[in-house]
Amino acid sequence: MTTDSDTAPELRTLKSLGTQVDLIALNAQAVRTSIEVVSQLTPADLAKPTPCAGWTLHGLLAHMITQHYGFAAASGGEGDLSLWRLRPLGEDPIADYRAAAEHVLASFAEDGVLDRSFPLPEFTSAFEFSGAEAVSFHLIDYVVHSWDVARTLGRTVHFDDDLLAVALSVAEIVPGGPARLAPGSAFGPVIAWSGDSVLDEIVAILGRSPSWPE
Repeated sequence: MTTDSDTAPELRTLKSLGTQVDLIALNAQAVRTSIEVVSQLTPADLAKPTPCAGWTLHGLLAHMITQHYGFAAASGGEGDLSLWRLRPLGEDPIADYRAAAEHVLASFAEDGVLDRSFPLPEFTSAFEFSGAEAVSFHLIDYVVHSWDVARTLGRTVHFDDDLLAVALSVAEIVPGGPARLAPGSAFGPVIAWSGDSVLDEIVAILGRSPSWPE
C-alpha cells in the first residue's frame, strides 16, 4: 500500500537504515542502557525536574514505560490509541520500567519485525509505518531519554559509536517546526552546541542543552 510516508524523503531514509545496520540489535543496546540508568534512581529522585521541559522524572518514567508498551503493541499490528494511554507508576518504578523494557525487546526480537507495518496512532492515524521506521523512532527515543534520566540523576551515560552514528542520522531527520513547541512534545527546538561529542550533538538537535541544568 502506498502511503504519505512513502513519499517523504526522511522516512525513505529511515526505511533504508533497516537494510544497512542491525536496527533491532542497536535498539536493544539503547533500551538496555536505559534499564541500567533507570535502575540507579531512588524514590526521592522521582520529583526532580528533567531536561524534558515541564516533566519530572516521575512523568518521564511513566512516559517511557507507556511508549514501550505502545510500540510493542504496534509491532503486533494493534492500532488502538488507548494502548498509548499514560500508565501510572506502581510501588516499584524500577521493576515497572524493567518489565516494560523487556516486553518491547521481546516483541521486537520476533522474526520479521522490520518487514511489518506498525500502526502508531500517537504519531498519525493516516497511515502505518514500516518496521524500520518504527524501530528507528523507538531507538532515538531511548538514546535521548537515557540521557535525560542520567542527567536528572547527576550521572553520565555511554553509548557505542555505532549506535550513536545511527541515532545521529535519525535525529537529523526528525521534523522541526511548531510541533516542537507543542505541550508534551518529546523534542524541543534545536539548541546551539559546540564540541565533538556525538551524544551532545544528538541531544542538542532534539532540544536539550548538553550542559543541562546550567
